[in-house]
Order: sequence, then C-alpha cells, then structure tokens
Amino acid sequence: MRDIPADFAARLAGGVTTLCRCWALTRRDGLRLGFTDHDRDLAFGGLTYAARTGLEAAEASAELGFAVSGGDVAGALTALGLTEADIAAGLYDGAGVETWLVDWSAPEARLLLDLATIGEIRRTGDAFVAELRGLADRLEAEHGRSFRATCGAELGDARCRVDLAPWCRSGSVRAVPEPGTFAATLAGAAEDDLFTGGRLAWTGGANAGRAADVRVQAGGLITLWEAPAAPVAAGDAFTLTAGCDKRLATCRDRFANAVNFQGFPHMPGNDFVVRAAPEAGLDGGSLFR
Repeated sequence: MRDIPADFAARLAGGVTTLCRCWALTRRDGLRLGFTDHDRDLAFGGLTYAARTGLEAAEASAELGFAVSGGDVAGALTALGLTEADIAAGLYDGAGVETWLVDWSAPEARLLLDLATIGEIRRTGDAFVAELRGLADRLEAEHGRSFRATCGAELGDARCRVDLAPWCRSGSVRAVPEPGTFAATLAGAAEDDLFTGGRLAWTGGANAGRAADVRVQAGGLITLWEAPAAPVAAGDAFTLTAGCDKRLATCRDRFANAVNFQGFPHMPGNDFVVRAAPEAGLDGGSLFR
C-alpha cells in the first residue's frame, strides 16, 4: 500500500483538480530530460519539465506479486529533446523514467507514481510509443550461467576468446533495392551466411558511427534486422563482423574454438526424458562415445 502525504491527499480530495503528469527521463549517458502533459513548463528537483512536447500517458497497468507491471507513453518527435536519429541509435534503450503526479499550481506538492525503464520503442512517421517496464522486469534478467546446449558466450568476448580480426570484412554499398536490404562489395572472399547473425558498423555515409544486427548475408546481399535511421546510399562504407549461431559444430568447424565452447551440448533434453529406455547402456557411462 502506498503512503500518500496528508497535504497531497487533501489536494486530491478537493473540488478542483490541478494535477498533471511529469516524466523525468535519464539516459544511460547521464543526460536528463523532463516532459509534462501540462500546457506550461514546470520546474522542480533541479529539472525543467517541458510542455508542448506532445507527450502523454497511454495505457498503464499494475500487477500484484512479481508480475511485471508497466505501461506506455506516447508522443511526437520534436526538437525539444527527442529525435528519431537518437531513438534509432539506441540512446534511449534502457533509460530510466520517473513518473510524477504533480499539482501544477504548486509543483512542490507531488507524488512519485512509478519508476521504470524504457523497453521497446515503436515509431510511426513523426510519432512514437515507448514501453515502460516496471522494476519487476529486472527479475527476468539472466544472471550467471544457464545450462543449455548452445553457447552462452558472445563471439569474441573474454569467455569465447576468438580473435575477431580475421573474421571482419570491410565493404561498401553497391545498390539499395529496399530499406534494410542492400547489395554490397566486400573486401576478400566471404562464404554465404558467414555474417548472418553478425554485426555491421557503418564507417561512412549518413549512418556513420552507428551499428546494426545482420539478419541474413547471402553472398553480397545483406539484410538487416531493422532499416537504418538514415537512408543508405551507394558508396556508404561499413565493417562486418562474423556471426555465430552458438552451436558446437559451428564453434568447432568454423572457428576451431571448441575448447572454449561455453555450452553443454551433451546435456540430455526433453526428447531423452520421454523416449523409451534402451535395453543396454544405462551403466552410468557416457552415451556419446
């Protein structure tokens, strides 16, 4: 149960409502932005909450127990701090959001409604809807190691130990048949699917400095999971890093790195549990020799 200060409770019980919502957004790089659905700017706690941003609360929900609560906040992309380029570049991914209920006639009278982080951001034209994830969402984050057949490391990290230098290729765009898909010229030979699931970093063009995940690479045709924020043009330069599907066969045959494989490929799965027991071989020894 939430404790509401007596003075604020009195304002809620009054006959005239002078309440609005304010959002304090803190990006992971430390930048703080304030927004309000009131018709004029408000200031408290050392932050100015800008009005006329087109920002408003959408659907919100609260759950009992450890269920993840959350909601949405919708608005327009304006020059007051939120730009499509910044959103597409991931600057708002995981940003912290404080939601306040404020008496706009006396901003010192306010109530903290929720603490959340920004999840998925959906963009349509000049508008966006940002998903707000409650504190219980952190309980779903994976910590430590999980026992699974596939590798739990990322290609090239401290546990994987693969040297990524031989698995990178520079290239440039030749043609753009549709957004998010382009034909490329790569430096050196590259087998089909080598960069599927890999990473592309733009080094030239309007998207320079940004990166994207590769959905499919087939020869010189590359498809990204999401179209870049800025248009891609012929001649734009990039660097590709190979992908890994995290299977033991790929780790062994492509990267010669089976000794550092961070999965459990011989762990019996559900199919082993439900199949009929063999007549022999249940002596506790290995089933894979």
